[in-house]
Formats: sequence, C-alpha cells, structure tokens
Amino acid sequence: MPASPSTARAINDRLALRLLQQEGPLTAGRLKQLTGLSRPTVADLVERLTAAGLIAVVGEAGEQRRGPNAKVYGIVADRAHLAALDVRTEGVAVAVADLVGRVLAEASVPIGGDTGTGPAVEQAVTLVERVAKEAGADRLHTVGIGAPGLIDPSSGELRDSTGLPQWHRRLVATLQERLPEARVSVENETNLAALAEQRDGAARDRDTFVLLWLGHGTGAAVVLDGALRRGASGGTGEIGFLPVPGTSALPTSTDCEGGFHSLASAAAVVDLAVACGIPVVAGQEPSVVGVVRAAAAVMREAVGRVGRVPGAVSSGRMPEVVAGVVSSGRMPEVVAGVVPTERMPEVVAGVVPTDRMPEVASGTSPSGDSAPAARFLDTLADRLAVGVASVVAILDPGCVVLGGEVGQAGGEELAARVRDRIARMTPLATEVRATTLGGGAVLRGALLTARDRAQEELFTPGEPAPQPSPGW
Repeated sequence: MPASPSTARAINDRLALRLLQQEGPLTAGRLKQLTGLSRPTVADLVERLTAAGLIAVVGEAGEQRRGPNAKVYGIVADRAHLAALDVRTEGVAVAVADLVGRVLAEASVPIGGDTGTGPAVEQAVTLVERVAKEAGADRLHTVGIGAPGLIDPSSGELRDSTGLPQWHRRLVATLQERLPEARVSVENETNLAALAEQRDGAARDRDTFVLLWLGHGTGAAVVLDGALRRGASGGTGEIGFLPVPGTSALPTSTDCEGGFHSLASAAAVVDLAVACGIPVVAGQEPSVVGVVRAAAAVMREAVGRVGRVPGAVSSGRMPEVVAGVVSSGRMPEVVAGVVPTERMPEVVAGVVPTDRMPEVASGTSPSGDSAPAARFLDTLADRLAVGVASVVAILDPGCVVLGGEVGQAGGEELAARVRDRIARMTPLATEVRATTLGGGAVLRGALLTARDRAQEELFTPGEPAPQPSPGW
C-alpha cells in the first residue's frame, strides 16, 4: 500500500535532513540530485524545514547556470545542545556540542576514590553545568552518558555493581533532577566505544566486529550485522569474568579477579611491565599507558634502526623478524617462541649484517636494550590472545579491535603480535586492528548517541521549537 501524503512528506524531510547532516550545507539543486526527488518536491520540503526552524540559508553558491546564485541550506545547529559524559572510576569527562555534533566546549575532572558519593556527584554535575555555560548553551536537549557496568535492558538504568563507585548510579538520577527538560540516557562505556569505532574509527568498514576494551579494566562490545548486541541481561561482553588459564583462582559472580581481568587489567599490565624490566621513572608509579607506549616505541625504534643498516633485511620485512610476527609457515620456531636467544643468529644468519648479529639475536639496539620491551609485548599479546581466541571461537566476528588507552598505546606493534597468535590458534580468519580513537572513543560514542536521539526527535517538522529555559 502506498504511503499517505503526510507519511511521504515525513520520509522526504528526514532524508533531506540526514543528507545535510552527512554532507554539510547543500543547495536545493544538490538535494534534488542526492534524493532523486522532483524539483517541486524538494522546494516544498525546503520550505517546510525552514518554517520548522530546522534549516536556514547559510550562504550562496555560484552554479553553472544563468541567474542569481543558488542558496545554500544547512541545519540550524544551535536549535539544540547536547552533552556527552565519559564516567570513569577515577573521574568524569564532559563535552557539549550543537545539533550537528560539533563540540563547543569540553573539560574533565578527577574524582578520588575517597570522595564521598554526594561530593562526587556534585563535582560531576557542576562540571556539566560549567561546560554547558562555556559552550553558550542555556539548556541541554539530550545528555548521553557512558559508564562501566551493566545496563538493565528493561529499564535502561545502570545496575548496582560490586567494585564500582556508588556515585555513578546517583549521578544519572541527579542529572535528570537538575535537568528536567533534558533526555538523559546511560549506556555501557565499551558499547559506546564500539559505536564510535564503527562510525569514525578502526571498524568503519565492518558490519560485524568485536571491540576488546583495554583500559582501567577490560570489556568487550559485540556488533553483529551492524547491530550492537547487549544480551538478555545487558551483560554481553563482560569478558573480565571469562575463566582463563594462568590465574590463581576462578572469578565469582561478584568479583572478576581470577578471570581475564587478572591478565589484562591496568594493574595486571603494569605488574607485567615491571616484571619484564620495563624502565620506569624513579619515584613514580608507572601508568599502564606509559609502559605500553614506551615498549611499543622501543620496538619501533629497534625495527627502524635494523632496517636502516646497509645490507640488512628490507624495512618492509624487518617488523616480521623483530616483532616476532613472521607467519607460521616460514618461521614456525620463531613464532612459537621456542628458539632460545643464543640460537637466534642461526635463524637470521645471512640476513642481518654480521656486525649487527648480536643486537638482533639478543633484542638490543645501539640506543639501548629492547629485549625487555619485546618480552613485555610478547607476553601481553599472549595474554590478550587468550581472550580474543575465546571470542573468535564463539562469534567468528572476522575483526577484533584492540580499544581503549592500552590498545592505542600498543598500536600496530601490539595488534600485530595478537594477530599472529590468533592465526595460529584458530582456523577462523580474523583481523586484529588497533583502535584509532583510543580512550576518547567513549566520549565520542556518547556524543553520537545523544546527537542521534536529538535528531530523531527534532527532525519531525511541524512541532514548535522549544523555548529556552531561564537557566539551570
């Protein structure tokens, strides 16, 4: 049955608005080309959207025709303002944007573990209010929040979880109280990061993939056939509870210690770095991002130095030797890690110049010893591969993105190692990619979902524009 005239108009209006969001300001002629609609139909929808306060003339364009320049139309970006929050165990980050998603102001504040629930909530809410003021927003239409923990699929609320600060749950309720006109929603932080990676990051070309979040804790987000999967209880991707070999105990229903979390959490990664001899600044507690980034940088430097020596392996192939990711078909013993250091000269003999043999065999470079960095990244990749292989065996996603601050710090040096191990552990072809958004993916995902929600509501012409409130 054909659509009614009103339904057809609504469909056309939304199509035009989506194109203006994706492409930016357009002329009516360009809208006609992109939508395939007739010139009168486009003229009508432009008139409707302008009258509704959704679009406005933002300039002129000289087209290849006689007569006056064509008007260029764009979305009225200040029709609504949005806020995005990335709520972490140790603090909160806030960004305020306009209706098209352009960030106008942002800031963050640390919140100590010994801060009480009330003061912590007040710090976070005050930050939201301050950033909104800096952005010139007298009211917020939509607020998107990313937080660790489980989201109840029936209520959309953050569930009470052991080990997470109580102020997280209270913050959501307080924001709704202080911003009664705003639409406030909360989503699991890893799920938001996955949406951001799919829209703007490492998974832009993938409809099916898994994001492995590596930050303060661990998590996973599952996107299948373009849709985010949350599970019956909202717990899809709670990979920290995955029982794995190499831990002293099994996780429990209230504590993920003993699970994958014990291998890949920030604390576990820092302990591993110290055990592998990664140097740290005296008197300072090493950060997980710092040690991973330092190790990856050392390996990049080692690869670059070996590749620059006359007669050495070509720079395009050196990462395979130095990083230990030679395909199993060519160097199975090296890949498997069963060649002792003292036998490495036998493997690389005739490939690396004689005067450089001791350096490559021991994993050192003229600038310093890179063996600890290689040992650290190799062991970390071994740990991550256990979790990734489990995900691959069940879901066969074809692509796994190493996300979060650790995934970004490790970059291709870490991703390549995990990729090689997965190739040897499973017959299922799987790409392993490093995030391109890092820890910022949560805030970006929260902003994208807030923008989508606001546009979904506002891109319905005929409703009166909301009047600004007098203040907070």
